[in-house]
Amino acid sequence: MANRLASETSPYLLQHALNPVDWYPWGEEALSRARREDKPIFLSIGYAACHWCHVMAHESFENPETAELMNRFYVCIKVDREERPDLDSIYMQSTVQMTGQGGWPMSVFLTPDGVPFYAGTYFPSTPRSGVPAFRQILAALAEAWTNRRDDIGRTTARVKQFYDEESNLLAQQGNTLDATVTDRAMQAAGGHFDWAHGGWGGAPKFPQPMQLEFLLAHHARTHDSATLRMVQLALASMAEGGIYDHLGGGFHRYATDAAWQVPHFEKMLYDNAQLARVYLHAWQVTGDPRFQRVVTETLDYVLREMTDSGGGFYSSQDADSESIEGKYYVWTFDEISRALGDQAGLFKDVYGVTQRGNFEGKNILHQARDPRLVAEQNGLALERSEQILADARRTLLAARGERVAPNRDSKVITAWNGLMLAAFAEAARVLRRDDYRQAANHNAMFLLREMRTLDGRLLRTWTPSHPDDSHDTVAGNARLNGYLEDYSHFIEGLLTLYQCTFDSALFMAARDLAEVMLLHFSAPDGTFFDTSDDHEVLVTRPRDLQDNAIPAGNSMAVTVLLKLAALTGNARYAEKAEHALCSLQESLARYPAAFGQWLVALEFAVGDPYEVALIGNLESTDMQALLKTINSAYRPAMVLALRQAGEACPVPLLEGRELLHNRATAYVCRHFACQMPVNDADALLEQLKLI
Repeated sequence: MANRLASETSPYLLQHALNPVDWYPWGEEALSRARREDKPIFLSIGYAACHWCHVMAHESFENPETAELMNRFYVCIKVDREERPDLDSIYMQSTVQMTGQGGWPMSVFLTPDGVPFYAGTYFPSTPRSGVPAFRQILAALAEAWTNRRDDIGRTTARVKQFYDEESNLLAQQGNTLDATVTDRAMQAAGGHFDWAHGGWGGAPKFPQPMQLEFLLAHHARTHDSATLRMVQLALASMAEGGIYDHLGGGFHRYATDAAWQVPHFEKMLYDNAQLARVYLHAWQVTGDPRFQRVVTETLDYVLREMTDSGGGFYSSQDADSESIEGKYYVWTFDEISRALGDQAGLFKDVYGVTQRGNFEGKNILHQARDPRLVAEQNGLALERSEQILADARRTLLAARGERVAPNRDSKVITAWNGLMLAAFAEAARVLRRDDYRQAANHNAMFLLREMRTLDGRLLRTWTPSHPDDSHDTVAGNARLNGYLEDYSHFIEGLLTLYQCTFDSALFMAARDLAEVMLLHFSAPDGTFFDTSDDHEVLVTRPRDLQDNAIPAGNSMAVTVLLKLAALTGNARYAEKAEHALCSLQESLARYPAAFGQWLVALEFAVGDPYEVALIGNLESTDMQALLKTINSAYRPAMVLALRQAGEACPVPLLEGRELLHNRATAYVCRHFACQMPVNDADALLEQLKLI
């Protein structure tokens, strides 16, 4: 018999709808019952692509005896962390504070008023490595709730004090922006860089695209060669490693080893959005064709497997297939031989395929040898070798398509879609890909139509009514109050698309959402809360300043306000952003890995942003020549606007700009003070070089 989760829309919650656990979704019904019956709450937070969430569900939540204990002593609540980042943030802070570490599934025991008194992550079904069995924990905490309530009260008092201290943690760390902060952050990043394998840290190893974006922006301003070497090594190593899907494109979540070889196989939309964009920027800087290929393969993967027909981008794909992690992606030596025939030898040599394998007797494909060297050793021209390898990849991708695919979470999340919207829009502009432009525009129209309410507020999540493998989805259900990250990330996507299509409606939508963000999310100290002022009242109002897997709502809000300030000349936007940056500068310098997007924003600010205003027919040959010049290089401190001749436009940067000699005209400006207008692409390039 189904439990209360059967009426939810989240694919993750629906996975638990047939558990014998009497699950509730988070809401007043569950909280009222806990208060009425004086029962503690067991809160389980996870997400659809989470491997250990599936393991704990199978071991414990599907077990009738365990479920009976849970139902007898607790009010049990299941939360999809992707739907409710506020709850995830609040209770993850508590879990880390209590245990020293966090992760998912997150397992938190709460008083009826929502204050945690015990927390952990995955609990095994039997005692293991010093960790008690989940049933033992259930029984012990139920006994403590009945007989030792004072002990629990002392714990919750400490937790409440922790929340109070966290809410008052921010201290002013300067009154003016300091360019040396980025120099110190670069030095700190370099001091922890893995020069053997690229990236930061050991196992597990995460891509950290925001830190790479910061380093690229820092290199663009300072021309520091060591900074660029770090970026090149990290991106090349990831692209060659098993963390990258060499057949289908796109990146897995992280590597379980330091050399990027063995991934945790789930694929997340937000990882691929950020990585596609940083590889695009790296290609602009270096011209390395490998980086461009990663961009196109990753975005093509998203179009092929992660895009709804309505325009939304889906959230994730599982690590597991047929309940086995990685089964969909790995190959035996003989499978490769049968699929590729005479061409198998070359492919195996390049991609490290052996009889022994590198993952539980099978092979995770990775670029083990330089294809140029393998071609030479086989007496092949490089072009012929590359064609053989490309044909082999297509053959294996088709063969892989016959396997049971990992489950896909078909939720459309506004914040994550904003990140992917920005990636498609910028790739469309730089690579001149009309299909990417269409995908970006389709997505923006979907979000503005489905995720924006009549009063201009954003919703968090949308799920298709009848998702299927054909992507033939036209109807869905949008719900949940939007968070700061939904506003800031979507604004970033809209502004990026505006600078590709120059549709002024996109700029107006971004500006309107920024005003809503300022009105409903601003904190008294100059930063932002993660939840709006009319959001559900929780045990504390969350404000996560650190960047994690995606940019913090705060750091992206600062980023987009700086860009809007450059496009509008509105000092209010710049003052708000700069005040927030000043309050965190010392933290940015010391801990670049935790503040990557903040550092990107700071680089933009101290790089003295400049504006390029274009006047003329977008489709004309002379305008396209100007745009080609602008797009030919990585310009992280630039904002771009265009007005067709004679057209009214709401972008203040374009006011008073007119055609010169009746030809497409460019104005290169800084703080709205412009150089002489030019019509010629070479003259424009010379002005840009002087910036």
